[in-house]
Amino acid sequence: MSVHMLALLAVVLYLAAAGGLARPLLSGGQPLNRLALCLAGAAVLLHAGILLGIHRGALDLHFFASLSLVACVVAALTLLVNLSRPVAALGVVVFPLAASFLFLDGFVAAPTAPLQMDWPIKLHVTLALLAFSVLSIAAVLAILLAVQERALRARHFGNWLRALPPLTQTEALMFRLIAGGFALLTVALLSGALFIENIRAQHLVHTTVLSVFAWLVFGTLLLGRWRQGWRGTRAVNLTLIGMTVLALAFFGSKAVLELVLHRNI
Repeated sequence: MSVHMLALLAVVLYLAAAGGLARPLLSGGQPLNRLALCLAGAAVLLHAGILLGIHRGALDLHFFASLSLVACVVAALTLLVNLSRPVAALGVVVFPLAASFLFLDGFVAAPTAPLQMDWPIKLHVTLALLAFSVLSIAAVLAILLAVQERALRARHFGNWLRALPPLTQTEALMFRLIAGGFALLTVALLSGALFIENIRAQHLVHTTVLSVFAWLVFGTLLLGRWRQGWRGTRAVNLTLIGMTVLALAFFGSKAVLELVLHRNI
């Protein structure tokens, strides 16, 4: 079976998994969590294999390849989260996005040659991708938390609301992920300071500045949570601000350079 056929199969599995998880959220029917997570697990394995096939086993950091790689990692982490703390709505959001980014990488993006990197740079990139992925899941939980709080205030008790975990559980999981992502981002920034010699020559000035700003936002949120018990709207807003800045750091400059200026870096 060709790589493109495997990519289509993975896309279908991701969407089927999202549909299975969405069933109790939309119709109130019996949950299909076990089947959905099995389908998603198969999709993640295929996705990882496809990344190895398309990019010849190398760590490809071009725009669409990076999106697909992050989506695969986020989908895998979503599976792990659901095994310990079932949050069906998380997969409903993440798995279709993973399918979309895989499709773009496999069928829309032009073929690219992976950049050659020494192991210290690969370590830095891996830490940064893990930090971004963990904080991405925290951001999705923040959105779910905001929607859940608004629905409760308006007394809109639909099937999807009853299927979500209690607010306190969602919030606690969000802060655990933020703490873990913040730790990974800290190590990633430190490794970048040690291993990257010339950030200006490598077009990393904007990435570095924005990443540090996102680190300050998440650090402020965690400090406020520890010292003053920040939660609710303030926590959601700071999480989404930090994630938006981090997304601009990771993909903003890359999108401009590759898609607008047509410069592969």
